[in-house]
Amino acid sequence: MTPVLPFESTMTPVLPFLMEHGYALLFFWVLAETMGLPIPSVPLLITVGALAGAGQMNLQLCIGLGVCAALLSDIFWYSIGWYRGRKALSLLCRISLEPDSCVRRTENIFARYGARSLLIVKFIPGLSAVSTPLAGIIHMSFPRFLLFDGMGIFIWVGSYTILGYIVSTELDRVLGYASGMGTTLLVLIAGGLTIYILWKYASRRRFFRELRIARITPEELKQKLDAGERVLIIDVRHSVDFDVDPYIIPGAHRIPFEQAGNRVNVADDRDVVVYCT
Repeated sequence: MTPVLPFESTMTPVLPFLMEHGYALLFFWVLAETMGLPIPSVPLLITVGALAGAGQMNLQLCIGLGVCAALLSDIFWYSIGWYRGRKALSLLCRISLEPDSCVRRTENIFARYGARSLLIVKFIPGLSAVSTPLAGIIHMSFPRFLLFDGMGIFIWVGSYTILGYIVSTELDRVLGYASGMGTTLLVLIAGGLTIYILWKYASRRRFFRELRIARITPEELKQKLDAGERVLIIDVRHSVDFDVDPYIIPGAHRIPFEQAGNRVNVADDRDVVVYCT
């Protein structure tokens, strides 16, 4: 009697494809996500781990390919950050759905934990892609970057792949429910993802419209200063940014962004100009 392998009872067209091309798909999928594309690798890592648990793929090879793909991408962005400075973040911030907050949060983590932050940023959505060029921007030494980033990648890839390996016996039941729903499940997932992306995009566009209304160019600010107008200038750049570019507009006050609202005198009748990176 021929034994029935896990997944055979609920085999979908996706699983045979993964069994045949899973290693290549894993490598290029992880590479694409770590390069900045908004495609999550976690579901794929769990799936290939489950296939490894069913004896359809090699667990060590899956982890190794995932680590190599992510490390290759991270070294690329580290180099771009080292040689191109903050310009390296411009493309990533265009791709990200939350470009303004992701950079700030990453800088806060770097300022607090330094290179050790590379151990955890892969688990925080929106921060992973920004952390590697930022490490290059602040000129973190390459051996130190390679050590902590490599460890962080191994923990990230290994955790989700091994999780899939452990729950491989339960995945057959989950796939049974999914196959029973057919195209309805795909429609629900695609519809929810589309609504989320459209909502984030609309929020971002609204924010930029409000920003443009209240924006002043450097030339306009200089004209005000040359004309002798009373202007209160506040530099809210993060300490990480200031260390890289330690210059300040003459007369400006350096106040952390989180404290700017509390430390500005609302009774002051001067125009307030706030600038960051």
